[in-house]
Amino acid sequence: MTESTESYTIDHRLSAADRNVHSVWDNSLDPVLTIESGDVVRFDCRDALDGQVGLDSTADDLANASFDPVHPLTGPVYVEGAEPGDVLEIELLDLQHKGWGFTGYMPGEMGLGLLPEDFEEAGYYAWDLEGDIGKFVNGIEVPLDPFPGTLGVAPAEDGAHDTLPPRNVGGNMDVKHMTKGSTVYLPIEVEGALFSTADCHAAQGDGEVCVTGIESPMFVTARLSIRKEMNIKQPQFKTNGPFTPSGQDEPMYATTGIAEDLMIATKKAVRHMIDHLEANHDLTRGEAYMLCSAIVDLKVSEVVDAPNWIVTAYLPESIFPEN
Repeated sequence: MTESTESYTIDHRLSAADRNVHSVWDNSLDPVLTIESGDVVRFDCRDALDGQVGLDSTADDLANASFDPVHPLTGPVYVEGAEPGDVLEIELLDLQHKGWGFTGYMPGEMGLGLLPEDFEEAGYYAWDLEGDIGKFVNGIEVPLDPFPGTLGVAPAEDGAHDTLPPRNVGGNMDVKHMTKGSTVYLPIEVEGALFSTADCHAAQGDGEVCVTGIESPMFVTARLSIRKEMNIKQPQFKTNGPFTPSGQDEPMYATTGIAEDLMIATKKAVRHMIDHLEANHDLTRGEAYMLCSAIVDLKVSEVVDAPNWIVTAYLPESIFPEN
């Protein structure tokens, strides 16, 4: 059924029913929907763990959740006329969360996240999402700007492919700036493109350091169009941000990590931020780690002054109640 809004018309709806959900990238999957270039589709997306945790779950529940597979993908959608070498343009028209989300980290032995060696046991926090605010502990409020962590088309290589790593054709990119109003471009490798989306986040720090943002089931509305004149090798996009949590310049507290290796520098920057949050904002180290994943942005500040490089972690001070 077609539904009109002020600026676009929803031509198709895909529910999160089992028949519309898959958990691998595979160009042999039958499309669940065929559309014309320029059509608008509303995707109902499950959370990244496919309902294994919820508002009343605990860290033990997360620790015992199955990560094999993750990312229940809604799709695939076949776009008429799409051919290998074309580009799929995805205009993100609207994203609507369903009132809750979760952030957590797995037991260190699983090796997930930036600092598995620092956290032996799992951690979990269920967020109450009200409008554009997510409520954390100690009165901390995180601004929300939802985005789909996973947008992708099928790869040319035959067989089933894991959804966890990002690929030339997109997938689990977790780019927090692919928000409402953004346009994403994906290189098409198979006929029809076979587009799917999932793994939505209500908010995320640039880095998603504990391996989860604010993971949320969500509705994603997007216009899918073929661009035959474009030629790209990996995903590209246009966005207005937000490049800070509030969408404008604001006071930040920053920690730096300095090392000969960018990953080591990143770990140092985040560890220093966890130290800061524990010492100055009355958070446990686990709470601080999850907050970093939800709100702290990582930036590569310097890569030219050999032998040491700098990664900086930025924390917006406006999220704290005293501000």
